[in-house]
Amino acid sequence: MKINTSRKAGFTLVEIMIVVAIIGLLAAIAIPNFVRARQTSQTNACINNLRQIDGAKQQWALENNQGGSVTPTQAQISPYMGRVVSAATFLAANVVCPINGVYAINSLNVAPQCGARNATTHDAVLP
Repeated sequence: MKINTSRKAGFTLVEIMIVVAIIGLLAAIAIPNFVRARQTSQTNACINNLRQIDGAKQQWALENNQGGSVTPTQAQISPYMGRVVSAATFLAANVVCPINGVYAINSLNVAPQCGARNATTHDAVLP
């Protein structure tokens, strides 16, 4: 006697729905964390760029005997920024705001600022 044991392999609709629900749940958890991590990295990049600009200002002031309320230009501090191709490509080549803001160098006794960030919290100003 021959027993017919042919069984077609496949997934049922319930199994597929459970897998889709699990993937959706994982995406709902992961996407907000990704957005938060991206915003944190942009904030850190902005703070580091401002620190680099401030260091270049202070080094320029020491080497040129300047102080107080003197405001250096981009061309004057670009040799102190590192990896400068030319003075004209200072901000374009070396210090780029992560969300397309513009850095203000300011005078020696005022810290540089990013126009795209909140000055007190360094949070992105979202449109």
